[in-house]
Amino acid sequence: MDTEREVDPATRRALFDQVRRHTGIAMSERKWTLLEGRLRRRLRELELSAYRDYLQVLEAKPDEVRDFIDLVTTNETSFFRTPRVWAYFAGQFLPRWHATHADTPLRVWSAAASSGEEAYTVAMLCEEFRSRHASFRYRILATDISDAILRKAATGYFQGRSVDGLQQTHPDLLARYFSAADGGFSAGPALRANLTFRKHNLHEPARDIGAMDVTLLRNVLIYFDTDGQQAVLENVRRAMAPDGLLIVGESESLNRFEMGFGFEQPLIYRKEARP
Repeated sequence: MDTEREVDPATRRALFDQVRRHTGIAMSERKWTLLEGRLRRRLRELELSAYRDYLQVLEAKPDEVRDFIDLVTTNETSFFRTPRVWAYFAGQFLPRWHATHADTPLRVWSAAASSGEEAYTVAMLCEEFRSRHASFRYRILATDISDAILRKAATGYFQGRSVDGLQQTHPDLLARYFSAADGGFSAGPALRANLTFRKHNLHEPARDIGAMDVTLLRNVLIYFDTDGQQAVLENVRRAMAPDGLLIVGESESLNRFEMGFGFEQPLIYRKEARP
């Protein structure tokens, strides 16, 4: 099989182009070691001796694209990641929103859901709020580009470091909304009842999902170049309700973009009406 030194520049560029074509993620030469490491095992499974042969498989077999996307996308998340975001959501946003939308279900979009911890975090906080406000209703849509990670998220089963973190920070919520199962924990029916999982590429328009009141687009923009970021933000904006809330990741900011979002507080933006 090709070694890192033996893969010619044209083949590397072609693989980077395939990543961008199918995911929108921009990769450069400094990411080759990462990409090569993720694809190496797949080449062995297909009994291919060279990466240029894998390029031919990608073009000839559309089903392989699904596995390619699963391999090249990064899926890293946790329950209650960035606590101040969740403190704002539960302590400020939900009471204010419910006070003016008592008869309307809250619609939340976890736009890069990964293995699901973010979406289940939203569900726990919404259930906690509903325990104090019986009329409150909500729906959560969790999307991702990877079929494999979506299947994992939809199971609602967590173990290892992910659930260990939840047990340390919010043991009461773990006990209330999850049950022990097979060495890990499974989300209970209260969380599942208002959660939907769906495949979606953020570089495509989000059709048929309705107008979202809150969109979580966290730790996603960093993987795209400027043009890709603008395309994603525009697609997200079009899927949001007027005055909808957009939450981004710790190392992301919209300050350099003129995309129709107003600053609310660090990591949190409000959709604005365009002139």
